[in-house]
Amino acid sequence: MELVKPTILPEHYRTMSTEEKVSRIHQAKAFFGNELLIPGHHYQREDVIQFADVTGDSLQLAQLCAKSDAAFIVFCGVHFMAETADMLTSPSQTVLLPDLAAGCSMADMATHAQTKRAWKSLTEMYGNTLVPLTYVNSTAAIKAFCGEHGGACLTSSNAKEMVSWALHQKERLLFLPDQHLGRNTAAELGIPLEQMAVWCPHKNELERADGINLDEIRIILWKGHCSVHEKFTVSQINEKRAQFPDMNIIVHPECSYEVVQAADDAGSTSHIIQVIQEAESGTKWAVGTEMNLVNRLAKQHPDKQIESLNPYMCPCLTMNRIDLEHLCWTLDLLREGVYQFEINVPKTITDYAKMALDRMLLSVK
Repeated sequence: MELVKPTILPEHYRTMSTEEKVSRIHQAKAFFGNELLIPGHHYQREDVIQFADVTGDSLQLAQLCAKSDAAFIVFCGVHFMAETADMLTSPSQTVLLPDLAAGCSMADMATHAQTKRAWKSLTEMYGNTLVPLTYVNSTAAIKAFCGEHGGACLTSSNAKEMVSWALHQKERLLFLPDQHLGRNTAAELGIPLEQMAVWCPHKNELERADGINLDEIRIILWKGHCSVHEKFTVSQINEKRAQFPDMNIIVHPECSYEVVQAADDAGSTSHIIQVIQEAESGTKWAVGTEMNLVNRLAKQHPDKQIESLNPYMCPCLTMNRIDLEHLCWTLDLLREGVYQFEINVPKTITDYAKMALDRMLLSVK
């Protein structure tokens, strides 16, 4: 079927009433039945997540897509998530992203060209002592690079296991693209900060404190970050504790090292959800992660005081590009037989990227 070229959302979807958009989406779900799967990431906005058939983090959703027999998967998340879903599903399944502008600033901080250039420079420095690891919050091309060079993927849930795995393969690792998750994970494994250095892709060089011996560096952290999680600070933690001495502070490991060290607990999105679910009634929680999820947790657990660590935090802007209008538009077109914003990862990239994903899945039980 001919792919429609990316176009701007028709204006009438902006002026359409919420009731009509909701009705059209329900009609499309009824029309396709089991042939349609709508996965929704935990950070999705509330008006969209209500239509999700399954919810979860990025890799969990991609794995659920792989187990589904649905012919059409309309992924309510961001671009790299839809790429992973496409790579893990069969060729007969079609993955669509309601808005191609729903990218990820962190994933975009590591391009394939930058990574190839960095690898050349680093191997000149360290020889065959490096293995690349990439967070699943990366493009398919970066996953493929890691797969091709003996590396693997990781999630925030299995980061410790995968960093340990990597350091059993080689003396050093290149951690892409989030420096904070890499630093926090390595530190949790007992690796001192003095044995870590940041790689700046723009300067194509290591950023390190004076006096550090290059030979002692074991963890090379790509200079990337999550634009949401980097906005949480130690001063916000101190303010919450001054206001509520019995407040529990829980944050995502994409936050800075200083924030993670100052918090009471840190863990993946799934970990945060589980901890709050299991917490005693009446407990107070300041949560350092995306605002849509924090608001949802507060609504789901009215017996607990749950609020954002940063009261002025905005939702993830790129994730929020998947809105009611774009979801409705995508499903309307799909009913007409038009595949708008189809995600197709080339086979050459898919093959190597799946190597990286498979190494992770085989290494973590």
